[in-house]
Amino acid sequence: MSTQEHLRTGTIRVLLVDDQPMLRTGFRLILASEPDVEVVGEAGDGEVALSQVRALAPDVVLMDIRMPRMDGVEATRRLVADATLPTVPKVVVLTTYDTDEYVVEALRAGASGFLLKDSPAEDLVDAVRVVHAGDAVVAPTVTRRLLDRFARMLPAAEPERRTEVAELTERENTVLLAMSRGLSNAEIAAELFVSETTVKTHVSNILAKLGLRDRVQAVVYAYQRGLVAGA
Repeated sequence: MSTQEHLRTGTIRVLLVDDQPMLRTGFRLILASEPDVEVVGEAGDGEVALSQVRALAPDVVLMDIRMPRMDGVEATRRLVADATLPTVPKVVVLTTYDTDEYVVEALRAGASGFLLKDSPAEDLVDAVRVVHAGDAVVAPTVTRRLLDRFARMLPAAEPERRTEVAELTERENTVLLAMSRGLSNAEIAAELFVSETTVKTHVSNILAKLGLRDRVQAVVYAYQRGLVAGA
């Protein structure tokens, strides 16, 4: 399918980046069964991924962390910073959780979320659709455990930026902490007895006031600034 046909049909173009061919094959089989998703290419390392992005213009990149020549963190950083790309694809980091030590760094580099490699097939498909729609993938069941594990790797809070937190209203602070617990907008709405639309407005205000790109950055920000108990 050409790029022009893609624009007309609304198909989500996906690039698979992993140094294990069997995993790429598995991901391709899962995504190929979805009518609104098309796997347009594969890459076995970050360098190839960069060239494939330029050649194929994917909407979403499923990016492994540990790969030869160029790892997923550096590849993500370069993609997000590449001003020559007409459109920067959304990056979802693939992690095994127990062994990947650079997931937080990848999120800070610009990834739109993370996904465990052994996640159910429907989670993979959902992640592709969610990031393509402009949201971020923050898996509630692993967010706290993952960030607790790697919080020590984050740099110390910068005093000059603590004033930014003071700009948030009390309710916005509450929503930020709820996001850091891995709660979805619907779950936050139920907890605070407000509508989901109200929560979305709070989230948008938080991102704007703190100069953050998306929900993932907000979660990392809260841990980085020591706003979450135990961070």
